[in-house]
Amino acid sequence: MSGTIKQISLFAENKPGRLSKIAETLSKAKVNIRAFTIAEAGDFGVIRMVVDDPDKAYKTLQGQGFAVSETDVVGVEMKDVPGGLHAIANVLGKNNVNIDYAYAFVTTSNLALLIIRVDNVKEALKVLKEAKIRIVDDKEISQI
Repeated sequence: MSGTIKQISLFAENKPGRLSKIAETLSKAKVNIRAFTIAEAGDFGVIRMVVDDPDKAYKTLQGQGFAVSETDVVGVEMKDVPGGLHAIANVLGKNNVNIDYAYAFVTTSNLALLIIRVDNVKEALKVLKEAKIRIVDDKEISQI
C-alpha cells in the first residue's frame, strides 16, 4: 500500500542463538536492519523488523526455513522531544484509529521514527497527512 512500510515478522523459538542466526542470515544477504522489536510469548517469540530491502529479506529468511510474513505498517516521523509521541497518538485516537503495537528509534537532528501497526491503515494515513505529520515509506527507510 502506498505510504506504508513493509515490516518483516518472524515466529521463532525462544532459545539461545536464534536471533544470532536470523541476524547472520540477513547480514550474509546484505540486508540492513533499520529497526526491530521482539515480543516474547513463552517458548516462542515474534520478531518484527523494518529493513532496507524487505522483499530480499523475506525471500532470504523464507529460503532458510524461517516462519516469516510481511505486514504493512505506518512509519511516522516525530520530534524527539517530550510530547512527540503524544502528538501522533492524539491525532490517531481522536479519529478512532487504534494502535495495535508500536516501536521507535531515534534518527538524527532531533527526529525519531515511530513504526505503528494500526487497525485501519487507510484512515491512519489520511488523518496523519491532514494533521501535517510526515509519513515515511519504504523508499525512505534505507536512507534513514
